[in-house]
Amino acid sequence: MVYGMAIVILAQNMASLGHQWQVGTAEVSYVISSLGIGHLLVLYVAGILSDRWGRKLFVNLGILAYLPFFIGIVFCHSTIMAYALGVLAGMANSFLDAGTYPTLMELFPEHEASANIMIKAFSSVGELSLPLIVAALDANGRWYGWSFMLGAVILIANLIFMQWRQFPKRNQVPKPVATTPTESARPVRFRTLQATLLTSFGYVGMATFYLISQWLTEYGTEVVHLTLLRARLLVSVYSTGSILGVLLTALVVNRWLKPAWFMVVDTVISLLALLAMAAVPTFWVLFSGSLIIGISATGGVLQIGLTLMSDLYPAHKGRVLGIYYTASGLASFTIPLVTGGLAKTSIHQIMWFDVGIAVVGVLCALAVLALRRQPQPALAVESD
Repeated sequence: MVYGMAIVILAQNMASLGHQWQVGTAEVSYVISSLGIGHLLVLYVAGILSDRWGRKLFVNLGILAYLPFFIGIVFCHSTIMAYALGVLAGMANSFLDAGTYPTLMELFPEHEASANIMIKAFSSVGELSLPLIVAALDANGRWYGWSFMLGAVILIANLIFMQWRQFPKRNQVPKPVATTPTESARPVRFRTLQATLLTSFGYVGMATFYLISQWLTEYGTEVVHLTLLRARLLVSVYSTGSILGVLLTALVVNRWLKPAWFMVVDTVISLLALLAMAAVPTFWVLFSGSLIIGISATGGVLQIGLTLMSDLYPAHKGRVLGIYYTASGLASFTIPLVTGGLAKTSIHQIMWFDVGIAVVGVLCALAVLALRRQPQPALAVESD
């Protein structure tokens, strides 16, 4: 949940932070990119080490690294210090990823996709509640920093609570069923191609909804000329869609749709919604599109991709997570740099840019589906 708050907290406080740092919107966007750098720097190593040293250590490290960001960002007065704190927050996100995702997959080995989606559900709650909190503080003339302090309080409470929790045994490989070959039985080159496509999807999937979460408010005010309150409402609608999407994903995946099929359907719906929002920038189109994007792009499809990639290498969940979310961290770093430049000319171009990224996401999902529909060997899982 705190991660969900952290994703949007800088963007939701752009005006206040820009005034505090005496910079414009583009410069604040560059600071936002620092979270992607921190995420990218340590995630791969953190994933490998979590396989060796345990998940609980990295959950604790994530909480301890997040605290300086939430407490320090509201007291710094330079973009350099803010950038450093943002890098630390990105590292915190990586530590938490390395601890939480493998833990839930190991807690529920028969329902890994649903377990991963559980994290997304809580993240969506954070994304939904934060804009409402910021709007309430602004409407009542309260200090914007209370939204950051809330995140810090939740982290401290969770850090204390986690010290008495037992974690499951690491890197358990489910026993293969002879009549139902798994993806890990594929030839090495075949699995490598799938892994490459899924890693690319990790980048594209993150970029698709990261753009919306960071720029939807600005797009509403600058392009559609909405009031700030109505523009922030769009982010809350988008976050509500995320929660609905998580519930829908948990119900649909493996019951009516296989994960690979679900990826295709989700990405196509996201593309159509983004296309409508870019082509017809009106409030009700944005309102509907925000809800649809929340349900599809952020309803757990990124976690489905991680689950599919973990199926390829079940004995190396931490390493797989490191690779997959390093790609998404690269998106968090590079996308704000691109959009910061686009924002200087036209906010509208940012939405069209997102449409182009969504097209690539559809192509990746279709390629993964095509590969997984190829005949599989009937032998037991080979050891890596």
